[in-house]
Amino acid sequence: MRDLGVGFSYLMQGQRWVFRHGRWFGFGLLPGLVTLVLYAAALAGLVAGADDVTSWATPFADDWSSPWQGLLRGTLTALLFALGLFLAVITFTAVTLLVGQPFYESLSEQVDRTEGGRVPTSDLPLWRELWISARDSLRILLRVAFYGVILFACGFIPVAGQTVVPVIGFCVSGFFLTEELTAVALQRRGVPFGERLALLRARRLRALGFGVPLVLAFLVPFVAVLLMPGAVAGATLMARAMVPEGEAADAAAPGAVAPQSPAAPQSPAAPQPPAAPQSPAAPAGATPPPVHWPEAGREG
Repeated sequence: MRDLGVGFSYLMQGQRWVFRHGRWFGFGLLPGLVTLVLYAAALAGLVAGADDVTSWATPFADDWSSPWQGLLRGTLTALLFALGLFLAVITFTAVTLLVGQPFYESLSEQVDRTEGGRVPTSDLPLWRELWISARDSLRILLRVAFYGVILFACGFIPVAGQTVVPVIGFCVSGFFLTEELTAVALQRRGVPFGERLALLRARRLRALGFGVPLVLAFLVPFVAVLLMPGAVAGATLMARAMVPEGEAADAAAPGAVAPQSPAAPQSPAAPQPPAAPQSPAAPAGATPPPVHWPEAGREG
């Protein structure tokens, strides 16, 4: 359970980082504002048309008596809106990161720079980065849609559908939200999609501690926009802790050769052969040629 607190602490550190660097906070708000307007319009359309969709999907209930028809269609309308909200929370981050790729890439690099150590940079052109980001986001969305359909169906289970299922839904959302946010920093470190998922599965509680509070906060209008810059900064701090090997690999490659080369001179620490270089002193003392030191040097 300690990892839950560790994940939440990364989220808080990221928010503190952007508030200490106010220029980057404003810089990171722009993509979220654009995406928020688009999503607000989409959710308003869903609210306006949800009743018509449930009526179209349940023609068999047209002849039901008043309490039961309203209860069924009201429940389906609520579940439809909950599913739309669930997908909006996940896709909001994906779309915002896609729209703001150059913004968040720069913000993430700045976090690495201020924290010290190596600052990984991507040498790929922007169109290539956008393509990779869109492709990986689609993979995430397909997984989310799969779990969303299952959870939507489980929502009809009495009691559990109204208690356990929403909790599982928030956990699923939080895990994949963390994956999307850490992808900004991990892509620059050359970590492919499959390995990113494996890293987070190995630290599942840490990912939930980071992502679930964000999912809950994102349910409040406009909060997602305010928290996005700090979420990217916090995810970068988490990525730095998850992949220290990336920094060590570059440091170890030169350093690994260095430790061996000092070790090699020191292992022949008995280079009494370097004592042999004093043989130049022998020519100086060549007057007494029969010295016992050539036989120790040459026969050995």
